[in-house]
Amino acid sequence: MNECQVDGAAIIARYDAVVEKIAEAARNAGRNPEEVKLIAVSKRHPAESVRILNNHGQLDFGENYVQEALAKQEELAEHTINWHFIGHLQSKKAKDVAGKFALIHSIDRLSLAQKLQKRMEMLPVSGLDGERKVQDILLQVNIGDEAQKSGVDKDGLFELAEQIMALPQLRICGLMGMPPASCVAEEARPFFSNLRMLRDELATRLGMPLKHLSMGMTQDYVQAIEEGATFVRIGTEIFGPRPY
Repeated sequence: MNECQVDGAAIIARYDAVVEKIAEAARNAGRNPEEVKLIAVSKRHPAESVRILNNHGQLDFGENYVQEALAKQEELAEHTINWHFIGHLQSKKAKDVAGKFALIHSIDRLSLAQKLQKRMEMLPVSGLDGERKVQDILLQVNIGDEAQKSGVDKDGLFELAEQIMALPQLRICGLMGMPPASCVAEEARPFFSNLRMLRDELATRLGMPLKHLSMGMTQDYVQAIEEGATFVRIGTEIFGPRPY
């Protein structure tokens, strides 16, 4: 099957199974399933796969690569989609993502946030009252203390959050994190618990609500939900192996 031949029935069947597993995990944790939002990670999958799921009712899709994401946005412009940027973001790409995603999950340094703010200042005002657009963001935390992984160190999180709060067109909505790749299922749980506690501590110190925790992927989203995830990012279990 080539890129243009998408097995829509299989994608929908896998998607429906994932939605039920998310709901079950939430209920088992004493949570309302509506508190947990599924982000279907569509990176490297064709726009047609996104179209199929969107027509089936899925609204939130995650992309890791800027140019691929923008191309899909253009191709699917007639669809109602909440696009999430979940990959590592280079500062030079800030100009390309500002105002084009419902939520950017991977802000991890002040220089990137400043570039994003400058680009937001260049966007036209919205509405009759001339309000400036605001970009919702999550702060990515390096919860595994891995030298090769993006994310602000836990010790630097509060300082970064305070600095970004001074940027008027960026709004911090919570935290994102990924455990080490070697930690799956129950091994990932302590990292999710730690991220939740960091979020709660940060919200208290900043004196503002931080609603979201973006954590959990195909191999560990059940544990993430049990530890408080509000966004889970699932690709392979829905779309199948990524075509290369």
